Amino acid sequence: MKKVAGVVMLLGFLICSWGSPPDASAKRYVFFGGPDGGTYQYYAKAISELATEAGMTVRTKSSAGSVVNVRLVHSGKADFGVAYSGDLFKARQGMLTRDSRKYTDVLALGYFYSAAAQLVVRADSGITSAKQLAGRHAGVGNFGSGAAATCELFLTEIGTWHKVQKEFLGYTDAAVAFKKRQLDAFWVFTGFPNGSVKQAAGENRIALANTYKDAEECGMLQKYPYFSKITVPANTYKGVSTKTATFQDSSLWIAGPSVPTEDVYQLLRLVYSAKGLAHMRNTHKSAKNMTLKNGVNGIVTPLHPGAEKFWKEKRILK
Repeated sequence: MKKVAGVVMLLGFLICSWGSPPDASAKRYVFFGGPDGGTYQYYAKAISELATEAGMTVRTKSSAGSVVNVRLVHSGKADFGVAYSGDLFKARQGMLTRDSRKYTDVLALGYFYSAAAQLVVRADSGITSAKQLAGRHAGVGNFGSGAAATCELFLTEIGTWHKVQKEFLGYTDAAVAFKKRQLDAFWVFTGFPNGSVKQAAGENRIALANTYKDAEECGMLQKYPYFSKITVPANTYKGVSTKTATFQDSSLWIAGPSVPTEDVYQLLRLVYSAKGLAHMRNTHKSAKNMTLKNGVNGIVTPLHPGAEKFWKEKRILK
């Protein structure tokens, strides 16, 4: 009987040990980046690595990109994400394409980098303007992504969207299709240099179309003030020896209101510290403009309370 009692006690102990609930105090979050090969994924991964220093576990997931990330954060399926300032602005106002819902449970934390419109064409194609894409096959970004949304906005403004043979492809797939001559051009809306454009330039003789001229002539830059001019320097990509004028939007770190104020504050302290910024820049070159001074660049929507606390402490906000 004593042996039986001992076995029962041992089994009871093991069952309790195995079945004990996880530590409820552990801080676990989900961060949606973007398509594979896109810049957003690098940022999500870098922050997940830094978060461990604050005792947080941040699990990264891929997504179609900006617009989808806004919806995921709003729904609570994501705690953090990356989105363009323009997409966040339109989403909160109920102005997304074919979607009048207002996504108000999405708040800005800080500035990552400027996303530049880059329209990749073959050097011998004769294409210098997006207006010349009429009747041609073009990769326009993943369906539901910020890249695709901005491409649609831009091409609609210049009157070309419904004339293009559109392929909703991510950057990596678009570069492969471009190499196979299944595409005449492909659109990238992210920081530069972009890996997929570098891949295309290594396998083809490429050129970048001047998208700024088209955007300026149609009045898009006045209509959507979160866009601004930027220049892709000469030799950013192999074979492109001249600078290219284009337009940009700001890529922002976003979060849902359910993420505690103190956790957002601590993550911002880590990411925008000297060590954190060095880590971000080592992860992706587009983070070169991430500084305390630029921390709220391009933000035209409400900040998370934790972000407001941080930026006021740093005297970036009054």
